[in-house]
Amino acid sequence: MNSKTFSAAMALVGLFLTPARIISQDSLAGAKIEVHMHYAGAGKVDEKHKIYVALWDSTDFMSGGGSAPVQVTPISSKDGTVVFENLKKSPAYLTSLYDAKGEWDAASAPPDGSVVGMYSTNPGEPAPIEVKTGKTTTVEFTFDDTVTMTGGQPQVK
Repeated sequence: MNSKTFSAAMALVGLFLTPARIISQDSLAGAKIEVHMHYAGAGKVDEKHKIYVALWDSTDFMSGGGSAPVQVTPISSKDGTVVFENLKKSPAYLTSLYDAKGEWDAASAPPDGSVVGMYSTNPGEPAPIEVKTGKTTTVEFTFDDTVTMTGGQPQVK
């Protein structure tokens, strides 16, 4: 495991610890992000064992404290599409959490065994997704079982 990957994994601890905050009504009118999710891990994804896709308006989640996702949307299959609308800022960032045990309430710390991912084009760095008024930006987001939560901390396999 390299230090850059481990640092990114450590930052994922705060992924979903804070409920989404209410944001202003200013928006990028009609801007959307369509996310084609692909979970390439071994776990079973269904109505009980969901994947939660989180949209962030900054990279503050990397520092592990206080930042909250703007929107969180679950999917119940290994391959699915999530659309985020009513966007307020550009760029945006994406993370994911697979609830392997089927016990997460999406409002507390991720349970041990959860798999976390981050949309990235350079390992360990969140990739910015530029959005524009009236446009839909499409993203392919694949993650696997590389980073899991153990003892409240992400662990890179």
